Amino acid sequence: MFQRIIKMASVATLLITSLLSQAQTLENTKAVEQKLENQLGLKVRAISEAQIPGLLQVTSDKGLFYISDDGRYFMQARIFDMDNDMANVTENALAEMRLDGVKKFSDSAIQFNAKDEKHVITVFTDITCGYCRKMHKEIEQLNALGISVHYLAFPRSGLATPVYDDMVSVWCAKDPKQALTAAKQDKKVAQASCDNNIAEQFEFGQSIGVNGTPNIILEDGTLIPGYQPAGVLAQALDNAG
Repeated sequence: MFQRIIKMASVATLLITSLLSQAQTLENTKAVEQKLENQLGLKVRAISEAQIPGLLQVTSDKGLFYISDDGRYFMQARIFDMDNDMANVTENALAEMRLDGVKKFSDSAIQFNAKDEKHVITVFTDITCGYCRKMHKEIEQLNALGISVHYLAFPRSGLATPVYDDMVSVWCAKDPKQALTAAKQDKKVAQASCDNNIAEQFEFGQSIGVNGTPNIILEDGTLIPGYQPAGVLAQALDNAG
């Protein structure tokens, strides 16, 4: 009976210790989050333990960063695992973020789907971008190669700008595919409005390292900056698969 009481007391002590530790971790994380928001103006989306002891991984509206668990040292860095063939730990984390975002915005992407689909790419685009227009001229070729193209909006000039307003109009048009093609042919955009998440798409792009257009997310979460000819892109996708 005495041993049973001792055992129950030990379990209770461990439980209390665990709860106190979790509470302390939550308190520290909250303090770190407030410091990042107050001092750096970051919108923190998630904080988790990094693979390096004493380091936290921060997901924000401006990208992925690291900070010491005491909130003192902040860094923008790439972490590599030397015991795992120099795996890029940071890039792997970013790839997961990209794929989560692609899934989140899938219903609001303007889609040009291939009839015999082999691959799907997600492309951040701007209707005034010369290379975006060049890529869009190859949309039929991409589709013929079995590549579906899903467009997300990334107005390079930022939010609350004429380009942003035009891109909202494109996404809110009765036929967004036709409106996007016309806009990339430098035709006047008919003004339209609706509930939309263009700003969220733009912020998502910034958070995963997009700073220009076009930027292409592959099926494994890899980000390719800049225009790629249809044939080169198809070869890269086939090799990756």
